[in-house]
Amino acid sequence: MTDRDREAREALERVQRDSETLGSSALARMGRRAGDHFGGKDAVGSSEDGGTDPVELWGRRIGRGLSLVGVVVLGLWLLVQLGIL
Repeated sequence: MTDRDREAREALERVQRDSETLGSSALARMGRRAGDHFGGKDAVGSSEDGGTDPVELWGRRIGRGLSLVGVVVLGLWLLVQLGIL
């Protein structure tokens, strides 16, 4: 890759990044990533056929859901301890 190619690619990436609507695209991207995370989209199987083990998939979903509940509970407990709630 030459310097000219690299400069052109960087310019195109800057134009794409700067042309996005900041609020809606960043919010939509963040929401999509959170949905994929809690949905267990990263649980692609490492077996020969590339299939996903349903137990592993549901285990990830349940574990991530419980961790979200735990964070909310701990946050509320902290607010109560600080006297805000």
